[in-house]
Amino acid sequence: MIPLVRTLQKSFPQAKIVWITSEQVYGLLEGLSGVEFIVIKKPKSIVDYYQCYQQFKAYQFDVLLAAQASLRANLLYPLISAKTKIGFDKKRSKDCHHWFIDQSIESKEVHLLDGFLQFAEMLGITKSSIEWDLPLSNTDRDWAKSVLSKKSGKWIVINPSASKQERNWPIERLIETINRAAEKWSINIVLTGGNSAKEIAEANIIESAVQVVCLNLVAKTTFKQLAALLEKADLLISPDTGPAHIATAVGTPVIGLYAVVSAKLSGPYLSKSLIIDKYEEAVQTILHKNNQNVSLHTRVHHEDAMKLITVDDVLEKLRKVLESE
Repeated sequence: MIPLVRTLQKSFPQAKIVWITSEQVYGLLEGLSGVEFIVIKKPKSIVDYYQCYQQFKAYQFDVLLAAQASLRANLLYPLISAKTKIGFDKKRSKDCHHWFIDQSIESKEVHLLDGFLQFAEMLGITKSSIEWDLPLSNTDRDWAKSVLSKKSGKWIVINPSASKQERNWPIERLIETINRAAEKWSINIVLTGGNSAKEIAEANIIESAVQVVCLNLVAKTTFKQLAALLEKADLLISPDTGPAHIATAVGTPVIGLYAVVSAKLSGPYLSKSLIIDKYEEAVQTILHKNNQNVSLHTRVHHEDAMKLITVDDVLEKLRKVLESE
């Protein structure tokens, strides 16, 4: 979303931009230049929606960019006063999203980032700005520097877990990859992830099974610290999950692991040559469908999809990065 914000700022420098977001995501966005935030708790009841309305009623907007199409977000849009409400086309919307907007962007099979930039096109903007400039403090950067200065060699961050288990690469293959990579190259490993019991348990398994010392930071960083860590690291290996896009935002290459979802839809935007995308193969072998007849938004909900990615696939991408100098 940030490239859309930067595009709007360059095209309409006098405009006031207000971003409505959740408490969790605000942990990364806080301090983003030129943006006012309305931070809400994700509503779960009528009372919650009323509290959101109380936050919104002080604002009268010219344009609302309804850039989320979930039921929870859709129910927020009537509570926001705006002359025009622009949302997704019917093909990309869900949960009756089109009922809550006045205008919709054109239907296209594009990356999510490019889809967001279509909102700028609706406002007459023809030139986009692909930049982020995340607001990271010197404290966060100094912390990351101190963490990664403990050893020489390349630092590879591995974020093993996505929000859905079906998007995760088998843990035994990840362990084999780390061990084989450590034999071949001088590397250091950092494990990152959220605070769920499952993520913590998986990180402990990886840490105890690999033949190289891992710095296990799962559930031990803030969003800003994670971003600073990724900024200082040489590479991230990750399935389809948030850190892949945070790494992109701070200029760190990403080996993205994709099969359930097409990387053409949600892969790390600036690391296209490093992505391992088995989505089309998964559509053919698991869904038994022709890729030409399948929407980019189709998911391969099957535990075997990510198994299409081999250890050698990842090692080849690692070689491309680590032996490029």
